[in-house]
Amino acid sequence: MQDTELLRYSRHILLDEIGIEGQERICGAHALIIGAGGLGAPAALYLAAAGIGQITLVDPDIVDLTNLQRQIIHTTQNVGRSKVLSASESLKAINPLTEVHTVQALADTAWLANKLATIDVVLDCCDNFQTRQAVNLACVKARVPLVSGAAIRFDGQISVYDSRAEEAPCYACVFPPDDAPPPTQCSTMGVFSPLVGVIGAMQAAEALKLVLGIATTLKCRLLLLDGLRMEWTEMRLPRNPACPVCAPTQTAN
Repeated sequence: MQDTELLRYSRHILLDEIGIEGQERICGAHALIIGAGGLGAPAALYLAAAGIGQITLVDPDIVDLTNLQRQIIHTTQNVGRSKVLSASESLKAINPLTEVHTVQALADTAWLANKLATIDVVLDCCDNFQTRQAVNLACVKARVPLVSGAAIRFDGQISVYDSRAEEAPCYACVFPPDDAPPPTQCSTMGVFSPLVGVIGAMQAAEALKLVLGIATTLKCRLLLLDGLRMEWTEMRLPRNPACPVCAPTQTAN
């Protein structure tokens, strides 16, 4: 690690739980972020600032004026541009040492299957139920930990789905693929601006802990945030032995 890196990451290195060895793990890690919007913005910014070695950003959309109320990675000047390109510029400005890859497309099953071999942690920051299920399926098959967040109106949630642990559920254990919830979109229901910052920053924190090998992640736990009352609720998440996604994988192992 060069002197400039030691200085840049000095506040991490001072932490006993991280130190130089842990920071080197962060610098050598590759994070995949699905969605460069409200959740993906703070998550990507914190991961880049923390020194994550590579970030792959996936999002098919362009920056809209209505995004700027909460998607802090984008600027007014980037309205009409690709979200991943806009976000990439912001990340490089914060930390030019982080290598940023951009994919302006939906994360479909085939692409995910080919990509996850090079990924250390996945952050699901999208707002599409089908995409969430596809990401979860790919993570289970590749045994890559998944940090999932969601936010709408004043309500947020976050959990870690780590298929490397036998007792841990996957996303489909908690949200079955054949039981899709009613569509919820910020464009019709609204979202409290700082809420996505809170959840997205927590996703970055959980991703870094997974890279560092810190055991106290949100695996097997779901945190629910009532942002209006600022109250947290924790739910314990058991693995579903009949889950159509992770049960066959567990049997094969």
